[in-house]
Parts: sequence; C-alpha cells; structure tokens
Amino acid sequence: MIQSSQEPSPVLKRGLNLKFTSVYGLAMNFSDFPDSVTNKRLRTIAKKVYESTPVSKSDAKYMLTTNDILDLGKISDFVRTRLHGDVAYYGVNMNLNFTNICELRCPLCAFSRDEGDKDAFVLSLDQIEARVQDAVTSGIDEVHIVGGLNPKLSIDYFEQMIRRIKKIKPDIFVVAFTAVEIDYFAKKAKTSANKTLERLMEAGVGAMPGGGAEIFSPHIRNIIAPAKISGKRWLQIMRSAHELGLKTNVTMLYNHKEAVEDIVDHLARIRKLQDETHGFKTFVPLLFHGENTKIEARRNTSTGYDDIRIYATSRVFLHNVLHLKALWMYLSDKMAQILLKFGVDDFAATYQNEKVVHAAGAKTPDYGSESFLKRLIENAGLEPVRTTANYWIQ
Repeated sequence: MIQSSQEPSPVLKRGLNLKFTSVYGLAMNFSDFPDSVTNKRLRTIAKKVYESTPVSKSDAKYMLTTNDILDLGKISDFVRTRLHGDVAYYGVNMNLNFTNICELRCPLCAFSRDEGDKDAFVLSLDQIEARVQDAVTSGIDEVHIVGGLNPKLSIDYFEQMIRRIKKIKPDIFVVAFTAVEIDYFAKKAKTSANKTLERLMEAGVGAMPGGGAEIFSPHIRNIIAPAKISGKRWLQIMRSAHELGLKTNVTMLYNHKEAVEDIVDHLARIRKLQDETHGFKTFVPLLFHGENTKIEARRNTSTGYDDIRIYATSRVFLHNVLHLKALWMYLSDKMAQILLKFGVDDFAATYQNEKVVHAAGAKTPDYGSESFLKRLIENAGLEPVRTTANYWIQ
C-alpha cells in the first residue's frame, strides 16, 4: 500500500470522495472508475491506483508507449482529482536570471555564455533590486531565481541578493538556486552543501527549483551535460535540502536523446528519494528545445501524444509527489491547458522576462498575464487558485 505524507489540503477535500469528471466529460462515482477503463492492461493499472497500490516500472513503460491516451487520461485525471478536486494552481511571479556566464557550457543549453562574449551579462545587486521593485509594484508574489555558474560571483553576492529582495517585500516568496548551483557555491566557498543551504535559507530562500536534474541516466547525461554534476550528486543535494526542511521541485528533460527506459529510471529514482524524505513538492517535466544548442535531438519536437504520455504517466507513477506542473512557456498554452485533464494541477505562472527556454527557440511569449492564466484554467472546467511555489493560497 502507498505510504505517503502527501495529503490534499483541507480546503480541497470538499467532495473528493464523491464524483469526478473524466476526460470524456462524464461525471462518475469514484467506485466506477476502474471498470470505465477499456484497455485491459490500463484497467489493471487503474485498479492498482484505485486501491492506492504503487504502479510498477513495467506499468510505467506501458503507459509511456500506449496509444490509448483517453484511457490513460482517465487514470491520471482520477489521481489529480483525488488529490486536488476541481482546483488548478497558478502563480504571479517574475523570473530573475542574474547572469548567463557559465563555466559548464552544457551542449543542451542555449542560454549560457563565456565571459567576454558580446551578449554576456551579470546583473549588479542594484540592478536586481530595481527589477524586483518594479515587479513588486506590478503585484507579484514570488521571485524565481536561476543563473549560470559564474566564477566571479561569491555566496556573499547571493546572500545580499536575497536579503535585498526580502527587504523590498518581506512576504515575497523566493524560489532560488538549483542543486547544480548549490554544489558549485559550496565548492567555491570550500564548505558543505548543507552549510551553503543553511546560509541561503537564513537569507530568505523559501524553496528550490528543480532544474539541473535533466535525465539521470549517466550515458545520456554525459552526452547532453557532460560537465554538470551527476544525477547521483543532484539527488544527494536534494536530500540535504529536504533534511533541512527546504522543499524542492524536481524536473525531467525529455525529447532529446533519452529512451523510454531512461524516463522510467528517472521517475523511479525520484519516487525512491521521495519515499525517504517527502521533500519534493512538485514534479516538472521539461520539453527540450534544441535551437541554438549543440544537441541534435531524435526529433525536432514532441507530438501531442508524447507530451500526454509523459505527463499522465508521471502523475500515476509519482503517487507520492503532490503536484504536477506544466510550464506553458515550454509546451504552448494550448497543450498545457489540455494537460489539465491528464494529471496536471499546476499551470505554472506569469514568469516575467523568461530567458532560458526562449534562448533555445521557444515561440511562446516570455510573460503571461494573470487574466490569461485564469481564463485558460476556467475554460478547462477547473477553478483557478493563485498561490506561490509553496502552495500558500493567496
């Protein structure tokens, strides 16, 4: 049986044991759910889900390759509804990319630059403060911070950055620094990851983004990000964060060089650590964009079926991770909206001035208004709830 600390909010428990609306648009009793799945193998998976039994790796592989996406959607939508009812979350935030100078220069990255490149940049603390002040005036609740591994920036810079942001708006929620960055900061300061995390938490970091996970397979990781910390080290940093009480996201980059088996392995490693720490709050699949990178992906882009299988399978397999986020800037707003019926409960956020995926060729806008996000959620038949990355209802 599933043993999980992930429970729906009391606010969301209204009616969760009564009915849910399937992807066919039909309201049904929860008890009718397994028999409504027509594909025999998926029906077996549906029964496991209904009985709160974790699905297996072979189940995940089957879900990732099935063409019966409507039956798969029934299962993933059942999980989402059991956890979140008719609610879908969104945030009002800004992206802060403080530098694009990075020692790693990963083949998968179109954002990074070498020092001296004509478009390389580093934001001063005064520039950061001005940008955040402007965004706070517009009404944001959160700042999302990631950047390159710039050897000229010390941990003092990052502590001052966070303190200045919190001074502007003390209750602003700060999501900052991937596991890759934490490992780098610690090595530069000749200290431990734990001490580094403690210093940044003291400065005001409220949660960690999940970037840098990419795909844990050593073979594939060596192709797409050979200089980046290993998947094993990434998980170790996250374990440290969780043990300190810092909640984190976790990502997976897909549609590059990976095979189905690599995806299953990635999901399994996440689920295993989550069973031990309960520190992952949100899983975020990331669709790879290859323009201006050095990676020749197997296909130019994913299909709608690919995206649906990835998200729906993730929702079913990661029973112990409460939230599943679709970044509409990566997927397009229309595909992200569809995924709200295939397991997704978090529609991401406004993300003012997003740079990383747009450097790799994303055609979406680099900002979405609150009304835009709410309309997409409402048109999917769900109730939009504004929140931060810690899911405090605003």
